[in-house]
Amino acid sequence: MIDFILRRFSYGLLVLLGVVIIVFFLFNVLPGDPARMMLGQRADVSSIEAINKDLGRDRSLPVQFLFYLNDLSPISFHNQSDSSDILFFNGDKYGSGITLLPLGSKRVFVLKKPYLRRSYQSGRKVSELLLDALPGTMVLAFSSMLFASLVGLFLGIVSALYKHSWVDRLSMVLAVLGMSVPSFFAGIIIAWVFGFLLSDYTGLHMTGGLYSSTVFGGEVLQLKNLILPTLTLGIRPLAVIVQLTRSAMLDVLSQDYIRTARAKGLGFRRIVLKHALRNALNPVVTAISGWFASLLAGAVFVEFIFGWKGVGKVTVDALEKYDLPVVMGAVLVVAMIFVIINILVDILYGIFDPRIRIQ
Repeated sequence: MIDFILRRFSYGLLVLLGVVIIVFFLFNVLPGDPARMMLGQRADVSSIEAINKDLGRDRSLPVQFLFYLNDLSPISFHNQSDSSDILFFNGDKYGSGITLLPLGSKRVFVLKKPYLRRSYQSGRKVSELLLDALPGTMVLAFSSMLFASLVGLFLGIVSALYKHSWVDRLSMVLAVLGMSVPSFFAGIIIAWVFGFLLSDYTGLHMTGGLYSSTVFGGEVLQLKNLILPTLTLGIRPLAVIVQLTRSAMLDVLSQDYIRTARAKGLGFRRIVLKHALRNALNPVVTAISGWFASLLAGAVFVEFIFGWKGVGKVTVDALEKYDLPVVMGAVLVVAMIFVIINILVDILYGIFDPRIRIQ
């Protein structure tokens, strides 16, 4: 099992490396000048050149990529100040590391945290910006996936047990409708209907975050603002889970061991929950894991529509201002979460299905 986890971890690192290569060269060949965006359209040439030099954009693209890879890698080469263990790159102080090997008077080979650089607009570390926004996205994605999983499993099981009934037909119609409606369109309709037209009855609003400010300067938790984004983001995975659960349950319920369990006189609830559902969970777990990672990326439109503070909204704001480090950092963080979730799902397979654990 350990060998399997190490192999999956190695594959995950290769995937992340591929993402880094694609993201870096894609965003650095796009037209646009971050220095001009920072200084304005009336900035003179010398000021623009000074900013580009300070950002390291005066070097060739391959050299820029090597420096960026060096910043992202937890084991890398960096400069060190004379008086402390603070590390520098292009004059940018960004933290300390554990020295693995000194290379001269100031050059060191260190073990450190991955460095996503700084925002072109605010000057803050990208990691700080994303850490501030990530909890909001994680809460939204987790609540949406929890809603989709619970409701989807229930409807899928009921549809399989009462095949061709009105409940089954209604569930399939709702599943097809949920898959057909894009999230951004569903978000606009749901926000308009429940957050505007019926706001007096629902008590919900079109926009709002997880916390709202008070007149005394504090913050109050507003869980009701989570309802509409959760419903919007959970519609599509809900539709997939209903269909997969129904198909898997129908296949498992037709197996010989289920008929044997019935012949032995086992209870209906035990047959469904312990024997049938457990063996039908593999495709459902795959869908849940894949959709959870996708929700982190797909929350961009939903967060923008509902004014939800998260990685998606931060990414959109950064794109408008051509703030490349923030956009690249957000893409890499989502890719890393996607890889970690896939590794965890492979481990869960062995827990849910003993046949995979034996192999």
